Amino acid sequence: MLLLGIDIGTSSVKVSVVDAATQKTVSTAQYPDEESPITALHPGWAEQSPNMWWQQAQQAIAKCNASGGYNPQDIAAIGIAYQMHGLVLVDKDQKLLRDSIIWCDSRAVEIGQQAFDAIGHEECLSHLLNSPGNFTASKLAG
Repeated sequence: MLLLGIDIGTSSVKVSVVDAATQKTVSTAQYPDEESPITALHPGWAEQSPNMWWQQAQQAIAKCNASGGYNPQDIAAIGIAYQMHGLVLVDKDQKLLRDSIIWCDSRAVEIGQQAFDAIGHEECLSHLLNSPGNFTASKLAG
């Protein structure tokens, strides 16, 4: 049984195919070879297109498949890791509404700080294990 892992990162999409029985990597690839673009319409803003990630995932998987080291039909499970604190907005039909506001965007830090103060520092740190400074909820409010 083979497993396909997909890591959707800021700089590229990385994929690996692993043999579940031996835990050995069969193939690995990334796309693109250079860093992916980040759109910054204003200072402190950082956005990327989820459609770009989808295209990059397809290209990286195709590169792995082209290695010839396995039969793609033998992939039994897929795992996906995604950029933390990214905001992807879709409508009721799952259609993308805008580019993703990614983890390094800082437009909503002030909103997050206000939430940290309103919720309470001790409550956040003991129950959330962090402050909400630049987390996704703050970006949604911004």
